[in-house]
Amino acid sequence: MNKYEELMERKNEIILKSIGIDYGKYETGKLSFDYEGLMKDVGYCLEEVREIQNEVGVGNTPLIELKNITKLARKISKTGHAARIFVKDESCNPSGSFKDRRASISVYDAMKRGYIGVGAATSGNYGAAVASQANIRGLKCIIANECYDSKKIGQPEILEKGRKCEGLGAEVIRLSVGPELFYTYLKILEDTKYYNASLYSSYGVAGIETLGYEIAEQCREKFGKDPDAVIITHAGGGNVTGTARGLIKAGAVKTKIIGASVDLSGLHMASDIDFNKKSFTTGHTGFGIPFMTNPDRSDVPRSAARPLRYLDRYVTTSQGEVFWMTEILAGLEGLERGPAGNTSLVAAFAIAQEYDDDAIIVVQETEYTGAGKHLIPQLNFAKDNGIKVYVGDPKEQIPGVNIVIPSHPEVVTVTDVDMEGLKNSYIKNCVNKLIDNKVEKVDIKFLSLETKLSMEKIGEILKQHNIEID
Repeated sequence: MNKYEELMERKNEIILKSIGIDYGKYETGKLSFDYEGLMKDVGYCLEEVREIQNEVGVGNTPLIELKNITKLARKISKTGHAARIFVKDESCNPSGSFKDRRASISVYDAMKRGYIGVGAATSGNYGAAVASQANIRGLKCIIANECYDSKKIGQPEILEKGRKCEGLGAEVIRLSVGPELFYTYLKILEDTKYYNASLYSSYGVAGIETLGYEIAEQCREKFGKDPDAVIITHAGGGNVTGTARGLIKAGAVKTKIIGASVDLSGLHMASDIDFNKKSFTTGHTGFGIPFMTNPDRSDVPRSAARPLRYLDRYVTTSQGEVFWMTEILAGLEGLERGPAGNTSLVAAFAIAQEYDDDAIIVVQETEYTGAGKHLIPQLNFAKDNGIKVYVGDPKEQIPGVNIVIPSHPEVVTVTDVDMEGLKNSYIKNCVNKLIDNKVEKVDIKFLSLETKLSMEKIGEILKQHNIEID
């Protein structure tokens, strides 16, 4: 057995020591686990989470109406109507994104349990959030950052985020794309005995619940009603899950939960060749679909990010449309923000035109921007990698081949992803893990909750896979 295999054999043991959660106790059937039990055992109720965040300046971010973008949507709408569009300005958090919410609870928990440091495996804003919170709590911080292809060439946006982490005092371990990330991160956790501030832990997701709760509170205070829809950029699933759970805890059960991702279909995120052919590091289908249909592929045995439990709709947009919206947001609203939130803003711009003028749509996040996150360095990097950039119809986009900037607001649209197909893929991935072709009744109920499908429908799908029910 080589060093890689030997370490991977001990991954559950390492993760248990680094996060203090015995995931085995939540297993209930052949496929199922007690998800709500896992979330309850976080040990901090919503009000306690808010108190923890408040003492470190996280949360209570403003809800801003985008009046000029709403006017533009109404001007080009086929009906002449469009919903009012708002953004929850998460760039006001200490490190500049909603990720401070999830980091604040994980780092607090690490401090409370006596860990001397925290670690995270991320190429994004989360590393900066963990580093920021570690500073506040007096802990050390290491970030494993997947940022290069095999030629040691990195995207401007990823390198920008790494600099942000270093600026906040973290030690950044820069890695190339592939299995090196998980192996190296496990080795870091074992060697340092640091706390695993995983993106997919129950602590991180609980921290995001305050975001959904605040949206409901602010809409009721300002308008006397809940938002008609909240649009959430979807990657690993924690953003959707936490925000939706917060809205539900606030009683906003009729608010539609809509996920949005940049369409990068055809590009493989673990491919050395494809790695620098994409111009987005998060909020794209390369993460969004795999983590929706196989959520437990993360660095914890059971991910607390379960997006299919909460999504009412999932849409995609294109790279060019997000770059366009970045300019529109700055030009019409005077707000310069990064691409993650602008992915949802593109979706909101198109979807608002399906609603009447009195409807309210909230874009759930904004993020800080910086030199590497701006559209010009990203587009120049794309050109250097042979990607053709031009103005036209975004429907012409072929990921890895071209980036098409919209020629007119009327061509900005969203594409609905087949939710039934995603749910079927999730169930197929589950049954492929079975040792035999049998499940228990508790598994049927679990799959029903996971997919928002009836237990009868789950039974029909399982029969198609020749699965017996004990």
